[in-house]
Amino acid sequence: MARFVSEALTASVETIDTGALSRGEPPLPQAFAWHGERLVLKDIVRTWRSTNTDRGDMYLARHWYEVVLNDGRVAVLYFDRKSRRDQPRWWLYTLDEDPA
Repeated sequence: MARFVSEALTASVETIDTGALSRGEPPLPQAFAWHGERLVLKDIVRTWRSTNTDRGDMYLARHWYEVVLNDGRVAVLYFDRKSRRDQPRWWLYTLDEDPA
């Protein structure tokens, strides 16, 4: 069962996928620090986007990623497009401690 985390990733976010920027997407972190652990992405299960409406205009709000970590756990991350530069943009939304 996935555990709701909803914590900003503020330390040691390592990105490699620079091609994502050319597709209009944020570069997905390949590894990040969380509670003293280094979590490394192994595979992307699925991606999706969520939108918001403001004054009648619809805009892209978040990029979501369901990923498998190298230790087998499943995590959901999102990139918050509307956050200011001085605020965290990547968030760990859920973490499945026992995906089996």
